[in-house]
Amino acid sequence: MKKSIGAKTFAMPAPVWVVGTYGENGEPNIMTAAWGGICCSSPPCVAVSLQKIRHSYDSIIKHKAFTVSIPSRRFVSEADYVGIASGKDTDKFAVAGLTAVKSDLVDAPYVQEFPLILECRLLHTIEIGQHTQFIGEIVDVKADETVLGDNGLPALGKVDPFSFSPTERAYFGMGENLGQAFSLGLKLRK
Repeated sequence: MKKSIGAKTFAMPAPVWVVGTYGENGEPNIMTAAWGGICCSSPPCVAVSLQKIRHSYDSIIKHKAFTVSIPSRRFVSEADYVGIASGKDTDKFAVAGLTAVKSDLVDAPYVQEFPLILECRLLHTIEIGQHTQFIGEIVDVKADETVLGDNGLPALGKVDPFSFSPTERAYFGMGENLGQAFSLGLKLRK
């Protein structure tokens, strides 16, 4: 038996992404966003939803770009901090001990210390309600060589990302490998 708990934002898990932008005076800024995900394969795109009151909102509109830096679990405190401090009056890179790197491809910075970076050009802006969804075309993915698997692509266990549980307001590490996608279900075919 299932209990109705109403219309809530309880999709699980939510990513922990650090969105990079340049502020009003060209200062690098970052904020943590959990409302995001892949939204298109071709062209490769991600969607990130922000409230208009966020400092990063106007920056994305102005520069038509943003980055997504994906932290490993050893940076959980830094990722949490940049989600609760405001870039309007704080240099979040300095306080968190992180390094801003200027993207060569889009007008936005990314976090040097984080292992996986998506550089995005703003493709669409969709007003939804309390949030605006920014759809960014991924123009490049940068990965530390230490997180690449045997196939030359980022490996989840090496990136070691973590997720956010909106119902518990807590961060969780990734679990064990349960098996190969697009293969496990084949045994159910008749």
